[in-house]
Amino acid sequence: MQTLARRTVIQAAAATCAMPLAQAWAQPLREGSDYLALSQPVGQSVAPGQVLVLEFFAYTCIHCYRLEAAFARWAEQQPPQVVVQRVPVLFAPPMLALQKLYYTLEAMDALHTLHPKVFAAIHEQQQRLLSDAAVKRWVQSQGADMARFNALYDSFGIAGKAQRATQLTNSYQVEGTPALGVGGRYLVPGQGARTLQIANELVTKLRGA
Repeated sequence: MQTLARRTVIQAAAATCAMPLAQAWAQPLREGSDYLALSQPVGQSVAPGQVLVLEFFAYTCIHCYRLEAAFARWAEQQPPQVVVQRVPVLFAPPMLALQKLYYTLEAMDALHTLHPKVFAAIHEQQQRLLSDAAVKRWVQSQGADMARFNALYDSFGIAGKAQRATQLTNSYQVEGTPALGVGGRYLVPGQGARTLQIANELVTKLRGA
């Protein structure tokens, strides 16, 4: 997708956020404005008949923080045919620590309790969790099993998941967060609450294809 087209989507997203919610949702979807069709489809690791929705996010992104509660509710409401996963992005080297934090919490089955707290630590408590040491100090303050956390956090498995996340970010041509990748075919830039409505319509379109 050309840079000009991507800028058009971002500008349209900003304009949409300023519209009344009911009016914004009433608008028909427009390719190149509400969402981008990927020039090269991305392979999907789901069963036939399922649609994979990826949320590209950064813990440091204020817009991701504001969308998180609504996205979590939306994800919980999806049927089994819709598989929802989060993908932490790497736009700068210090963000690697937060990528590894996300996947370590996932491996420890601690996302439900600690994922929202990471957002709160950064955006409400102004903590800078941009290094391995800072991340580990914060996790320790949450009463986690640090022997298990450290072993996972520093493992090749978590490094591999972080690398895969960056590959997906590049494949979906993500330039800002939050953004949703839908079915390996579409990218939806963050547009406030309308982001999820657009995802619903694209999922319906793919399931009916």
